Amino acid sequence: FQEMGAKVVKVLDIREREQSYDPLMQEYIEECTGVFMTGGDQLRLCGLLGETPFMERVRYRAQLGEITLAGTSAGAAVMGHHMIAGGGSGESPNRSLVDMTLGLGILPDVIVDQHFHNRNRMARLISAISAHPDKLGIGIDEDTCALVEADGLLQVVGKGTVSIVDPGEISHTNQSLVGATDPISIFNLRLHILSYGDRYHLHQRVILLPDG
Repeated sequence: FQEMGAKVVKVLDIREREQSYDPLMQEYIEECTGVFMTGGDQLRLCGLLGETPFMERVRYRAQLGEITLAGTSAGAAVMGHHMIAGGGSGESPNRSLVDMTLGLGILPDVIVDQHFHNRNRMARLISAISAHPDKLGIGIDEDTCALVEADGLLQVVGKGTVSIVDPGEISHTNQSLVGATDPISIFNLRLHILSYGDRYHLHQRVILLPDG
């Protein structure tokens, strides 16, 4: 991070939930301009940080655009209010393919999946969205960033793609009627595949075409 221009870097090695209540940790958040959350286990991240004074302050400042909040792998998965905790890949969409729980709610209206095309997780994200059709699905490839501004504008940076799964106009799904391992039907689901420089507005749910 220092090689990329960060003047001061502090590693907050939070291993116990009680540390997230430490006033010193909150002071660090008041002083910083960016927070990077590590990968690993998204359930552990939420267990350590969820609904703590530390995380409340991070979320507040990030949503105001006062700090840049970033995460890789599990650190990206925790961004939504509903979070993919685990599951399989490469199958037809079905309820058993995805395990859901609550995330950190930085972007409350989205469900994020990562290592997306690299690990063939489209069916997993569609399975999650079929259970939460009020949310927007975002699948992020490796070596790729979905950069979201405070106003909801998303821009793609990096080598791969960002997939947007929009259920806003679905006309039918049998998600609640079939068995856990049975394939899910979902009609009129909208899919966008974005690459470097492409932009999408999360609130308006529209692609922003390049100027000219």
